[in-house]
Amino acid sequence: MSREMALQAYRHLLRSTRIAFEGDIPTLFAARTKVRSQFEENRSLPTGSKEISDQITHAEEVAKFLKENVVQGHATDADGNYKLRIHKYTERGNNEDIKKSKGKTLAGTKCCSS
Repeated sequence: MSREMALQAYRHLLRSTRIAFEGDIPTLFAARTKVRSQFEENRSLPTGSKEISDQITHAEEVAKFLKENVVQGHATDADGNYKLRIHKYTERGNNEDIKKSKGKTLAGTKCCSS
């Protein structure tokens, strides 16, 4: 069963790189090469072992992060303005967590006027 799960995680990673790095061919190829090399390194892990289960979980988490949290931008002018490529999978926050925590960040400092 781990083989099927590994193939599924591999496909998820490849799809996530395509979504995250669309239009940026060098970065897309570098990401896909890295994914391939990591899966090749772990090919010899025994089927059903805890290590392979951990690696599959890690691959799925990376795929989710790439798809939802990586946003690419490109400079639009010499003043330092950028245009971001936000797609339908990009996670968008609504600041509810900040409102609930009364403006405190994880470090405990104020992040905005509350």
